[in-house]
Amino acid sequence: MNARVGIFHDKAARYSDVAPFHPPESFPEIGFDDKQDPTNGGYRGVRECFRLMGLDAKRFGTAQWNPLGEVVRPGDTVMLKPNLIADCQEKNGAWHGLITHGSIIRAVADYVILALEGEGRIILADGPQEDSSMDRIRERLGVDELQAFYRDRCGIELIFMDLRDARRINRDGIYVDTVDLEGDPRGNARCDLASDSYFAELGDRGVEYYGAFYDIDETNRHHRGGLHEYMISRTAIEADVFICLPKLKTHKKVGVTLSMKNLVGINGKKNWLPHYILGSPEDGGDQFAGGGARTALENQLVLRAKKLLLKQNRFAMAFSRRTKGLAYRLFGTTDKVVRSGNWHGNDTCWRMTLDLNRILLYADTDGGLADKRKRYFSVIDGIIGMEGDGPVAGDEITSGIVLAGFDPAAVDAAGAAIMGFDWRRIPMLRRAFDRGPHRIAAADPESVTVHSNRTDWSGSLEQLVHASHLDFQPHFGWVGSMETGE
Repeated sequence: MNARVGIFHDKAARYSDVAPFHPPESFPEIGFDDKQDPTNGGYRGVRECFRLMGLDAKRFGTAQWNPLGEVVRPGDTVMLKPNLIADCQEKNGAWHGLITHGSIIRAVADYVILALEGEGRIILADGPQEDSSMDRIRERLGVDELQAFYRDRCGIELIFMDLRDARRINRDGIYVDTVDLEGDPRGNARCDLASDSYFAELGDRGVEYYGAFYDIDETNRHHRGGLHEYMISRTAIEADVFICLPKLKTHKKVGVTLSMKNLVGINGKKNWLPHYILGSPEDGGDQFAGGGARTALENQLVLRAKKLLLKQNRFAMAFSRRTKGLAYRLFGTTDKVVRSGNWHGNDTCWRMTLDLNRILLYADTDGGLADKRKRYFSVIDGIIGMEGDGPVAGDEITSGIVLAGFDPAAVDAAGAAIMGFDWRRIPMLRRAFDRGPHRIAAADPESVTVHSNRTDWSGSLEQLVHASHLDFQPHFGWVGSMETGE
């Protein structure tokens, strides 16, 4: 299997601010665009990754260069899956380090169009955080301008989809209403991994999982005994090619969010996704780092409040909105106190993430796992990344990075290494290399080869772990547990 990873680094690289994000110069293979935007360093980074990986190397520099021809064929349906988690960060309104930028999407879409040779479809789709505004996200991505450009210049429709079936209205950190959405026009497929789930290792311990919303019972109806089922976008499953377009970010529950964690957005029912087990480790949970009377009291009060909120109790909504600040003063704020599984001891969220990757790579249209692996490619947008309290509330870090590859595990391990983290210390990344049927990694770690414009980042994955890095700061719940050399 192909375990090449390309890494382009230019600290001065920036995004274009103007849609449809034209290439920075006239490239011979892009014959359908006669305009240039010299500020578009993101586009150049994508192209350079393809070159560094040696994709269609013999024809590079000619009008016939077709770097994605190795994965995309004429007539294919290609799904582009960016990270569109939220429209902005709550604390400062920033978004460049939060979601995949249109400059990256434009570059990848251009090369998909070359590979399609005028036949096929491109679908740009994601299911953001349930309280996010897709209208604002769409505007930031320049979707309207991109659609008009491809329709006029290439005769190809860029289809845009919000995969969510509902949007939740958030007031002061409390969900107060739900708005139904159309979701995936192809519907969703119910996928029960059963013994193929990473949760099967835990057995039936009688634990309670918490998902994405107040309805704890719903989450646990789909993860009990030998049942481990997910509701997955049928468009994602049916696509001939899946191209993942994540951000380079830290993550409070799994350490980093790169290619593999990006698959949360292909779920039609996010509350079917276990995020943590209620309780502390002494109770068999991973919600808190430690137990005691204080955490027990907090959990008792919060769970009672959530049951009332689930019933749309107006008094409970108003009371919760007014008293949430008081609760933080009593029990500590989430940016200083470990709760909700936001730490390195979370033994739940990484399992859910790897389950989703197994489904994407192998599920058939009936929801069962087949032997044939889906054609897959990933391009990670790290021109501006996020460190600290990721994936939503962290700090932007200008890193000038683009990574690419055919193997989600290899690309993510390389991404973690250049961030300054040892992938072997992060359960989601380490276990992605497990051998066996329906394996996620396309090859063993020893087979991964890294190709970069930086000589110290070229070679094996092991060499990359010990090379100089960008010194991203982890989420505080992960400090001391994932850094290289700790």
